[in-house]
Amino acid sequence: ESVGQAPIVMKKEIAGFIVNRLQVALLNEAFALMEDDCISAEDLDTAITDGLGLRWSVVGPFETIDLNASGGLSHYVDIFGDLYHAMMKDRGAPHRWDEALVERINGEMRERWPLEDVPGRQARRDRKLMALARLQNERSAE
Repeated sequence: ESVGQAPIVMKKEIAGFIVNRLQVALLNEAFALMEDDCISAEDLDTAITDGLGLRWSVVGPFETIDLNASGGLSHYVDIFGDLYHAMMKDRGAPHRWDEALVERINGEMRERWPLEDVPGRQARRDRKLMALARLQNERSAE
């Protein structure tokens, strides 16, 4: 808390911890969308940074759906639950990310940013995250 982080309580020990497991679920779909040639790596990143990431930096996934239906979370699930289930079933059993696909996505990333730019990009990311954290702390004080 003293450095602007928000601790969470894990009720039991699991492999990968909480945030990493949520990240892998999103990455699994991101890789699948790329494999299905639905979107470019750049546009997928934009969908997260300018869409879902912004939304989730203000309200989490459960609060998001709670706010998106007049009857709250359970109403949202009543309306969209079958659609979400169909999307999950559409993917079938998860599979390992294909090496050629990983290389294709990596190639797109290297076209956008050479590896030597990583330290500068990390510093930019960290500055933006700290600014968002400051805004979140202001929100908490409201």
